[in-house]
Amino acid sequence: MPACCSLRNVCEYETSKVVRIQSVYYGSIKWAIHSVVLLYVCIVLIADKRYQKRDAVISSVHTKVKGVAQTEQRIYDTAEYTIPMQGIDSFFVVTNIITTENQIQGPCPEFPIAKAICSTDRSCAKGRMDPQSNGIQTGRCVKYNTTVKTCEVMAWCPVESIKSAPKPAILRSAENFTVLIKNNIHFPKFNYTTRNISPEFNVSCKYNKISSPNCPIFRLGEILQEAGENFSEVAIQGGIVGIEINWDCNLDQWLHRCSPKYGFRRLDDKKANEALYPGYNFRFAKYYKQANGREERTLIKAYGIRFDILVFGMAGQFNFFELLVYIGSALSYFGLAQLFVDFLITSYTFPCFKSNPVKEYYYRKKCESVPGPRWTLLYVAYVDESHVVMIDKLLQTSLQKIKGEIIHRRSGDFTGSAKLPPRHPDEAAALGNAQELQPLQKKEDAAPKDQRPSWCCCGKCRPAQPYWEQLCCRRKDGACITTSALFEQLVLSRSALEFILLYEDPLLDLKAETLNKQLRHTAYKQYIRWRFGEDSSLAKRAVLPNCCRWKIREAFPSRDGQYSGFRKKK
Repeated sequence: MPACCSLRNVCEYETSKVVRIQSVYYGSIKWAIHSVVLLYVCIVLIADKRYQKRDAVISSVHTKVKGVAQTEQRIYDTAEYTIPMQGIDSFFVVTNIITTENQIQGPCPEFPIAKAICSTDRSCAKGRMDPQSNGIQTGRCVKYNTTVKTCEVMAWCPVESIKSAPKPAILRSAENFTVLIKNNIHFPKFNYTTRNISPEFNVSCKYNKISSPNCPIFRLGEILQEAGENFSEVAIQGGIVGIEINWDCNLDQWLHRCSPKYGFRRLDDKKANEALYPGYNFRFAKYYKQANGREERTLIKAYGIRFDILVFGMAGQFNFFELLVYIGSALSYFGLAQLFVDFLITSYTFPCFKSNPVKEYYYRKKCESVPGPRWTLLYVAYVDESHVVMIDKLLQTSLQKIKGEIIHRRSGDFTGSAKLPPRHPDEAAALGNAQELQPLQKKEDAAPKDQRPSWCCCGKCRPAQPYWEQLCCRRKDGACITTSALFEQLVLSRSALEFILLYEDPLLDLKAETLNKQLRHTAYKQYIRWRFGEDSSLAKRAVLPNCCRWKIREAFPSRDGQYSGFRKKK
């Protein structure tokens, strides 16, 4: 992306270049993937309602439990078997009880737990208190019954003597109790409020998953049954059961629906052993005073079922911006087709895949390797090879001896230069056939092998000190490219070079003293364009062979005999 250095740069538009491959095989794969992606996008759009804006529910819950239970001793009504809430959005129903009546404060034997059993007073320490004890020890060892002695404690006496829950549960008939659940909900984003009790509510209905799924009155036994539990078994030790109310609302006008769905499951761990205190229970006491002013109480250990009401849900309503966001994100999935097809095309480059000429052809049309800007990068071309060699190494020997990476070049169009008429009659005789690379009729004698540099293969090179100037026009021994008629016409033809200079600067003075320098530099560019192609990135780092450079210098010499030579670009 170009730097934003001016208003013109800011207003530029960039687009990608596309390579279109005419292939039934790859085209079929592309459309198959596009079809699968389109089907997936449409299914998710409709099934998950991705076109809707979503909001979470805000809820309040109120419950009322009704029922009467009769035992051998008494009748229990709502005031006795329902205990104030033990948590938020919950209610508790007593199903089993252990009662210790007429307790008063004073000394009495401790219940025979392991740490309270004694034989003498030495086993009891005055003031000792244990978390599992009912009181504080007095230091005396007294009889609990005819066979066991325990430490005496100051506590509410007599202490609780029953530790296991009665079987069957005393209030097992509580499974026939009913509870009315009032649930008001609100979705603030849509300013929508409703409740689970409809205007056509029938007070005599009972919830049934099939016949009355929207009735808010539940039978406790039915709740346990839906949770996969037996009420009579759970009633003995107690437990925790969740009543789930799920509000999945569609607030679109054309498909409005907002009613609760109820679910039930047990929340506590029913598999826990006795050491982990299974079930759910707690103690509370009822206090009163006798006529003589003595305070007494009745201790009640209540087992029961705590029902936690869990309300959750989402509401959705059509939103145009949500639809746009989903479509925008879904469009990226269509790129999978290009990714997969590109992988198939380029797979021949991996070692584990067999070479495929068709894939190689497509790959070369699609991919172009561009080296990064490195100051060690050089390009050379040999007359006896049809490609350009890229060298990216620190030179520690002559450039002629270094092997590099082969890259393909784009040939330039020199038909115009070939048709330029010569300015002098003697030039025409020396041109020969300009359509092919061939030696001149009049050859120059090559220097003897003992007098030419070791890296020279054409016999026309001169000794050079810098490594990057130690380059011949050939890789193997043979005729020099400077003896070619095409070299004479494309590179050394004065008329062609003057034409190029005048094309660039129509008002150029061809009689100026610096004309030779301009002609020489133009000849360098002509040779590079001829041998390296039209790629400007190659031209900037192309190295002319030593023989060609000196041939151009001889044709267009410097007045003082000084030449700058090749300069490495950083």
